Amino acid sequence: MHPAMILAALALAWCFRLRWSGSRGNWVERWQRALFLFLFSPVLLMTTVLAVLYMGPEERLFWQGLENFSHLLASGFLGLAGFLCLKLASQSWRSLQQVRTCPQFKLMGKRSRVLDTPIPFSAVIGFWQPELLVSQGLLNTLDGAHLRAVLKHEQGHYYYRDTFWFFWLGWVKSYTAWLPHTEALWQELLLLRELRADRWAAQQVDPLLLAESLLLVVSNLPVQSDNCCAAFSCAAPRSRLEERIEALLAPELIHQPRSWNLIWLVLAFLPLAAVPFHTCSHSGIGH
Repeated sequence: MHPAMILAALALAWCFRLRWSGSRGNWVERWQRALFLFLFSPVLLMTTVLAVLYMGPEERLFWQGLENFSHLLASGFLGLAGFLCLKLASQSWRSLQQVRTCPQFKLMGKRSRVLDTPIPFSAVIGFWQPELLVSQGLLNTLDGAHLRAVLKHEQGHYYYRDTFWFFWLGWVKSYTAWLPHTEALWQELLLLRELRADRWAAQQVDPLLLAESLLLVVSNLPVQSDNCCAAFSCAAPRSRLEERIEALLAPELIHQPRSWNLIWLVLAFLPLAAVPFHTCSHSGIGH
C-alpha cells in the first residue's frame, strides 16, 4: 500500500506541475494559479510522507522489502526537508543580524537602517517584523517625493508580510527544486509579489512617481549588483521591469478573487485520510 501511495503522489505531483504554461490572465488570476501550482505538489508529497511514516511499514512477506524501502524513502525526504528548513532559517538569521549592525535612523517618520554603499537599493529584511534597509546611494539618488514612493512600496511588503510568507515558499522551493517548472513558478511569484506591493503603494502615491523611481534606481545599478537582497530596487530582467512599469501606468481592472481556486489545495491533504483506515485495519487484525 505504502509504495503505491508514494508512486501515486509522485505521479500526481509531476503531472500537476506540467500544467504550468506561462503567465495568463490578470494579476489575481495569475497569483492564484501560480500559487496553487507551486504549492499543490509539495504539499501532496509532504502529506504522503507524513502519512506513510505515521502508519509505519507493514509486515507482508515479499512485500516487506518494498515497505521498508518506502518507509526509508519517506524518512529521507522528511529529513532533507527539515535540514533545508534549518539551513534557510540560519542563513536568514545571519542576514538579519548583519542588517542590525547598520546604524538606525528615522526616515520620513519610519525607523530604518542605512547601509553605507553607493548602490541604490531598498529592502525589508526579516521575518514577521522585518527591518527596513536603505542604502546611502538610494538617499543620494532620489528626491523626497520619489523616496516616499519607494518607502510606500516597501510598506506594501510589510503589509502583506511578504518576508514571512516567502521564507516558507522559499523552503518549499528548496526541497522540490527537482519538480518541473519550479524555478519558473518561483520567478512568477516573485514578480507578482512586486506587482502587489506596487499596487498597494500606488493607492497612496502617484503611480508615475513610483514608475520613475523604479527607472531611476535600476538605471543606476551596476551589473555586479544582481546579488543585492532588495525588494524594490534589485536588478531585474528587462521584461519584468517593463511589466511593472506598464502595470503602474495602465493598471488592470481587478475583479474580486475567486477563493475556490485555492480551495483545491485541500486535495493535497487526502493522503492523511488513509491514516484512520490503516489504524482501524490494524486494530481489527489485533482483535
